[in-house]
Amino acid sequence: MTGNLFIITAPSGAGKSTLTAKLLEADKNVHLSVSYTTRAPRPGEVDGRDYHFVDKATFLRMLEGGEFLESAEVHGNHYGTSEAWIRAQRAAGHDILLEIDWQGAQQVRQIFSDTIGIFILPPSIAELERRMRARGKDSEEVVRRRLGVAADEMSHAAEFEYVIINKDFEEARCDLIAAVRAARLVFSRQLERHPDVFKF
Repeated sequence: MTGNLFIITAPSGAGKSTLTAKLLEADKNVHLSVSYTTRAPRPGEVDGRDYHFVDKATFLRMLEGGEFLESAEVHGNHYGTSEAWIRAQRAAGHDILLEIDWQGAQQVRQIFSDTIGIFILPPSIAELERRMRARGKDSEEVVRRRLGVAADEMSHAAEFEYVIINKDFEEARCDLIAAVRAARLVFSRQLERHPDVFKF
């Protein structure tokens, strides 16, 4: 029984991390893949829980060694997902969740064609800007740069199986949980998980 591989993608500030945390809290059968990054930890982030924080030299060494399922450079920082860990977890029947950008999602789909993509959209660019500024975590330069690429990121929503518009957080939370549950109910996945049920 192979575990499902879910990808959640969103422009910065759309609520992806908060929604993902609520999904993991509600569904203990989903395990988060912790990415490697060269980005500095933000206040409150913990190494090994939020990211594996490594320096650029270490990251590039891992990249050259073919250790990453996908990798990308975003806003000047490098991010990557351990392929060996993903394969082992799926082989053990665990559902895995990746929080990565659309570029990483494309790379993952080339290796795992059964990936289930979920894209989270803000209700508008104006609301996205308001949320970015309200976080107070990024400089003005970072906010402007991220807003500049948000439209391009959002244009890739059509590549994903599910799209959630995070206008009302509680509704978006319920939609995300529902999307994960619905994906498990596809016939091919049910047949693999419960073959005896289909022996008529």
